[in-house]
Amino acid sequence: MNTVSRPPHLTEPRSLQLALIVIALGFLGLFLALPLAVVFIEALGRGWQVYAAAITDPDALSAIRLTLLVAAVSLPLNLLFGVAAAWSITRFQFRGKQLLLTLIDLPFSVSPIVAGLVFVLLFGSQGWLGEFLQAHDLKIVYAVPGILLATLFVTFPFIARELIPLMQAQGSEEEQAALTLGASGWNIFRRITLPNIRWALVYGAILANARAMGEFGAVSVVSGHIRGLTNTMTLHVEILYNEYQFAASFAVASLLALLAILTLIVKHLVERKDRQGEVAAAQHSPETALAAQPAVA
Repeated sequence: MNTVSRPPHLTEPRSLQLALIVIALGFLGLFLALPLAVVFIEALGRGWQVYAAAITDPDALSAIRLTLLVAAVSLPLNLLFGVAAAWSITRFQFRGKQLLLTLIDLPFSVSPIVAGLVFVLLFGSQGWLGEFLQAHDLKIVYAVPGILLATLFVTFPFIARELIPLMQAQGSEEEQAALTLGASGWNIFRRITLPNIRWALVYGAILANARAMGEFGAVSVVSGHIRGLTNTMTLHVEILYNEYQFAASFAVASLLALLAILTLIVKHLVERKDRQGEVAAAQHSPETALAAQPAVA
């Protein structure tokens, strides 16, 4: 049996490999597994009845509904923006292209607190548009629209940033070939572009949705912390903790932790499905089929 030998400069001593593995597992245990375990231990420390009462409290249920609503509304908008931005950047040449790329990365570098303050400055009662909004009886800040805007600001780069590198690497040859054959733009997108980017699209959507449900900074600034109206799950956890209702606070936090774990599971399944698709495509490629043919004597 032939064995694949690694180049000498890529071989490491066994002791170094074990040390790196132990360090990695130690960090994961200390900064990931242990905090999650503490959350669930504290949430269930006073029994199931206290836990159930905490998560079925009217304010908690309102926070859960609002969190799910914001995630449900922001996700399709992020999908629309992500696909449009990635398509325009990778398929067209236009003035301001580099500026658009910079703006997409802006939420990664701007503090969420600053983003929330910007919305207060724009839409607050003393903001630039405050007088207009009051005259037309419109409320954005300290209401659900402000929470949605803040959430969109911090989440919209995720899908675009997953799609842009992939679409640049794939190129546009298949789409141009379909165009020369008379295919319409919608058919090209549905039959060629979308199948090629579907897993990156799903992966970006998972990340954006997870960030939407767990956002705190920007939402905290624009929400007003109104119980039963503008508190998301993260804000409700903070209020309960500040009021020394530790069991209830950790109970709601455990729901966020469960959502995070579920997101990781879905992410893992998507990545595994993507790898399986790549392996299957490689096995059925013409080059692989040609290589698998027996040599003619």
